[in-house]
Amino acid sequence: MAALLAIVFLALAFDYINGFHDAANSIATIVSTRVMSPRAAVLWAAFFNFIAFLVFETHVAGNIAKGVDAHWVSLTLVGAGLVGAIVWNLLTWWWGLPSSSSHALLGGIAGAAVYKAHTLVCLDVAFFRKTAAFIVISPLLGAVLGYIIMSIVMRIFGQTAPRKVDRGFRTAQFVSASLYSLGHGGNDAQKTMGIIMMALVASGKAAKGASVPLWVVLLCQLAMGLGTMSGGWRIVRTMGMKITKLAPVGGFCAETSGAITLFSATALGIPVSTTHTITGSIIGVGSTRKLSAVRWGVAGRIVWAWILTVPAAAAVSAGAYAIAVLLGAAP
Repeated sequence: MAALLAIVFLALAFDYINGFHDAANSIATIVSTRVMSPRAAVLWAAFFNFIAFLVFETHVAGNIAKGVDAHWVSLTLVGAGLVGAIVWNLLTWWWGLPSSSSHALLGGIAGAAVYKAHTLVCLDVAFFRKTAAFIVISPLLGAVLGYIIMSIVMRIFGQTAPRKVDRGFRTAQFVSASLYSLGHGGNDAQKTMGIIMMALVASGKAAKGASVPLWVVLLCQLAMGLGTMSGGWRIVRTMGMKITKLAPVGGFCAETSGAITLFSATALGIPVSTTHTITGSIIGVGSTRKLSAVRWGVAGRIVWAWILTVPAAAAVSAGAYAIAVLLGAAP
């Protein structure tokens, strides 16, 4: 029982870190457009992160819980996967890179599982293949939607006085930021729910395929919300100010396209990166002015972080599992 509680605590610690690491996803646009102060923005985002469980079903959590064959799952494996994800999250936070907490978690779990089983057969390959595809699809979809929505808005309001447009979209950003934070809380918190369910099944406290208990849902949403309230200011600067210059109208379009992408993925039960999604949306919006409006050097650094996330987290988690074996804490 003590081991299970330790894993649940570690999972909630990851969820909290995920919240402050990904706070930039929810607030960077609304802060950089000066619609809200950073402190007000994180409180706003945290609230909508928390209440997401009232809107979304736990399809994502269920798919993650089944991501590794139950025969190979153990508390040590889950713990090693979480260590891999947490270490990579903290490193990229320190470097100010908006990497994906979602893919760090999946990479961590996969790395520990493959090290233990010495084969990819232990994974739900179809699920991981679909998730890998969305590493590319979610930012592209965000970029395309951002470009389309921004183009439509520019066509509709192109002859309107800039000050009037600015004032109107400052108000509209409250709605778009709320929807994006709701999508963020709905998709990201469910990943930790799935990991806790994996641990409950491994310890015999839950049956395979069981519904996520309400206490797990509430704890994960709360940890995510508290993490978001802690901010993630290094990444906020990269996301909201270094990729491209945003006005309230651009912030609204980026948040709206990101929210549409997240709502769709969560409904389909696919864990996507909120970081990838909003980055793609911001690039799409910036590209409507001209391609040079996007700082492609910064975007390139972000893409490299995306590419390295899964293998880096997998390597750390495999190392953590190997250490556990040496210490006699794992078979």
